[in-house]
Amino acid sequence: MDPKKISILDFTYHLPEEKIAKHPLPERDASKLLIYNRKAISEGIYRNIASYIPANSVLIFNNTKVVEARLIFQKPTGGQIEIFCIEPDDLYSDISSALRQQEKVLWKCLIGGASKWKPGQILEKKIRRDTEDVIMHASFVKKQDDYFLIELSWQPQKLCFAEILHFAGIIPLPPYIKRKTEISDSERYQTVYAKNEGSVAAPTAGLHFTDHIFQILTEKHILKDEVTLHVGAGTFMPVKSELLAGHHMHSEFIEVGRSTIESLIQHCNNYIIPIGTTSLRTIESLYWMGVKTMLHSVTSLENLTIHQWDAYTSNAEHIAATKALQSLLDWMEKNNLKKIIARTQLLIVPGYEFKITNALVTNFHQPQSTLLLLVAALIGDDWRKVYDYALHHAFRFLSYGDGCLLFGNYKCETGN
Repeated sequence: MDPKKISILDFTYHLPEEKIAKHPLPERDASKLLIYNRKAISEGIYRNIASYIPANSVLIFNNTKVVEARLIFQKPTGGQIEIFCIEPDDLYSDISSALRQQEKVLWKCLIGGASKWKPGQILEKKIRRDTEDVIMHASFVKKQDDYFLIELSWQPQKLCFAEILHFAGIIPLPPYIKRKTEISDSERYQTVYAKNEGSVAAPTAGLHFTDHIFQILTEKHILKDEVTLHVGAGTFMPVKSELLAGHHMHSEFIEVGRSTIESLIQHCNNYIIPIGTTSLRTIESLYWMGVKTMLHSVTSLENLTIHQWDAYTSNAEHIAATKALQSLLDWMEKNNLKKIIARTQLLIVPGYEFKITNALVTNFHQPQSTLLLLVAALIGDDWRKVYDYALHHAFRFLSYGDGCLLFGNYKCETGN
């Protein structure tokens, strides 16, 4: 089936407001876990997730860290302007370097109350930091189709933008959690293993994991590895076009080290299970990056960018996962790179052939979302059976809700 002809109306379901979790449970690993395996459904809790995963599996975690991306500016007249920093301007090579900028930075933003922001008006915000005041300014640069480009500047100049956000910003909860951000969200809307700052949304499947779970996984010889995908605001955007051909998939930065790619090759005959759709898109993107190094002249990291339809137009049916990943490693060696930092726009929908992923741990997603399409790509039409079961058995939905462990029918191809 041509993925561009998929109708988003085929991937909807009724999600009552009361099924959406507004707060996390008091204990991270007490959330319910639905297990789908060989078309059968059973129930458990995250605390016991190791019981449902085969020994010697490799779990892939997204170690991105959510930044305090919401900035509230007060106008002299008393009105508020909210600036939601979604990603840096294209002049920066990656999110990390943009967050290290001092004195000023250009950022793509969404603006709440944009009509109240008069042309030429510079907004000011004063923050008390320890024993000194930090003065922050926001200047309107230009408006694009789906974002505003804003220059943010501050004094003292010695502070980097990541520090400014930490002191001045607010953790951005998803729009469907209709309440104000609370102090507890600064901890609970982060995974316990979050490291690399850059996301405006949490990789929510990982919110359930605790040090206790990691200990049990180790005892059962279930391996753990990490990647970084900085989650953008586009993850919450529903597909608005009737057919997928009209949908523009959001682009996100990924960062993956050599050792992780080597581990994927080494364990390709075992279960490789991403924790969350972001981890899944990251490792599947690595395959397509490897394919690019095999089939095209790749001269820079920018050339490795994976575009929305690449997986459906590339002539890669004959290329095994291990060969593609090894080619990517060889290209990194040739270019003296210890890690890949590149963009991916990979869209995974029914008809996609998984190259590395065997199963997925994920939360329950919004109707008519690309995340739901990804689930349908992995388990087929049974996504309806899974979601119907969850709706009728007191599962909590979306970011702070419960989750599921879904086994697909795919095995990583090793080839010769």
